[in-house]
Amino acid sequence: MKIKNIYNKVCVVAVVAAGALLLSTSCKDEWNDHYDVSSVDNGTLWQAISNQGNISNFTRVVKACGYDAMLDGSQTFSVFAPTDDYFTSAQADSLIAVYQTQASSGVKPDDNSVVRQFLQNHISLYKHPVSSLSNDSITMMNGKYEILTQSAIGNCQLKTANSLYSNGVLFTIDRQIPYFPNVFEYLGLDTQLDSVYQFLNAFSQYEINESKSVPGGIVDGRTVYLDSVMDFHNTLFNTLGQINTEDSTYWMVAPTNDEWNRMVAEYEPYFNYDAAVNKRDSMQFVNSRLAIIGGTVFSRTQNPDVAFRDSAVSTSASSYAVRRILDLEPYYVYYKPFEAGGIFSGTEGITCSNGEVRKAASFGIDKHDTFLQTIKVEGEAVRYQDSVLNAVDPITVREVTTDNPFYDRVSGNSFVEIVPKTSSTNPEVFYKIPNVLSNVKYDIYAVFVPVLAYDTLAVEEAAKPVIFRTNLLYNDKNGKSQTKHFTKNLTTNPADIDTLLIVEAFEFPTCSYALQDPQVTVQLLVRVGTTQTATYSRTMRIDCLILKPHDDNAVEDESAKNNNITN
Repeated sequence: MKIKNIYNKVCVVAVVAAGALLLSTSCKDEWNDHYDVSSVDNGTLWQAISNQGNISNFTRVVKACGYDAMLDGSQTFSVFAPTDDYFTSAQADSLIAVYQTQASSGVKPDDNSVVRQFLQNHISLYKHPVSSLSNDSITMMNGKYEILTQSAIGNCQLKTANSLYSNGVLFTIDRQIPYFPNVFEYLGLDTQLDSVYQFLNAFSQYEINESKSVPGGIVDGRTVYLDSVMDFHNTLFNTLGQINTEDSTYWMVAPTNDEWNRMVAEYEPYFNYDAAVNKRDSMQFVNSRLAIIGGTVFSRTQNPDVAFRDSAVSTSASSYAVRRILDLEPYYVYYKPFEAGGIFSGTEGITCSNGEVRKAASFGIDKHDTFLQTIKVEGEAVRYQDSVLNAVDPITVREVTTDNPFYDRVSGNSFVEIVPKTSSTNPEVFYKIPNVLSNVKYDIYAVFVPVLAYDTLAVEEAAKPVIFRTNLLYNDKNGKSQTKHFTKNLTTNPADIDTLLIVEAFEFPTCSYALQDPQVTVQLLVRVGTTQTATYSRTMRIDCLILKPHDDNAVEDESAKNNNITN
């Protein structure tokens, strides 16, 4: 219970009860009892710690890690120091050696394991004196929560309490406060998982918390702080999940180093950017590894026990509502995760302070369920319409109404209609295709819609198919534009939705994943001659373009074999 709430509660009782004067005095007594601290001693916490003989081993660690200056400053803390009876000289020497080894190898102070796991685990910001009313959850400097009562912090008994100094309160305790790692911290402690940890931690940074820091003046136009409080941030956790926080619960499937290295070798060829792409090597490095960890984190708030057994929805997944509206596949969603072959099958569960790490010596998350996706570009998507030639401008977007027989059969229930500019011209349209991976075999399709999808009375037009041809534009490894001409004409079915295969198992030599300007373009060109207009239509009604990863186990489509491909 918070001190302020206790104070309000007691005082409210005093106001409404009989004997207001007597009870208000009682209220004051209870309030003072909650702050039943020894009289304020002269000096700072550090002066007290360094002069108190029974915590000399703790004192040595504080000094070695540079925390003496902090505890000698104006910022306020509560310090819980294990006495020498429970924290030996040998233990202190070991911690100091670890701290110095990490410091000499360039580990930042806030990332040093001794600082985070020991010192910050025994120090809390602000004053937290105790009384008979105390039963509060306090936050230690490393973000861990501990329950503080009149006699204990967590499972550690208070030997002395409420020694008040100018900048805080000193307690002594009968043992070290156990350090319980969260999911992110555990990755850094397990030597079999340090590959995934090192990648995640590369995005970590500390930023000064100005509201908690003590300013000391202005130097060269910038505020200088006497005591600085640094907050941890990791940009990946904004989307992956806050696996470093203590107030949320997550599970994470973490591949061992051997599995990590195997997948890096497998995934990097999918992210071969051409030589003209800025920072191409860095993009390949980051995106191939993001491909591994994407879809590995699960919020237990969003995955309660009963539902979790049936399907595990990762933090990378779009919600069901979004998938329904945008007609998306359920990527990053895994069915029957605990059964044989499921993503948790064969993993080792390690309990952490905020969830669980599922350590995977054999990684069961299939790339086809995560980043290796079917790419679909809607015909009406203006941002992907590179250009339209010989057509009425602007092109028309048609909606499929709920009473139409084609409702819910057309992607997004809308499509684009590209009408020739004149009766004798053949329109062309270019679509940019985003997020294409290199060295992946794609089956490429164009999906056409009949006129009946919006005009059920257009009987004559409904009998006319469209003849068209396609070209594929992309970059080679040097960044030079290449074109594949598919010389075989394709003909649509005018009476139904028609999914036409442009090419089967086509591999792009370069990747355009996450590039602002997609590098792959599909060109559709109507090829109706002047003597064919009575039989064929020049109007294209396009639902979408689809690039689907090829299934090598599927029976090959004969129509793809017959396509004549030339440069």
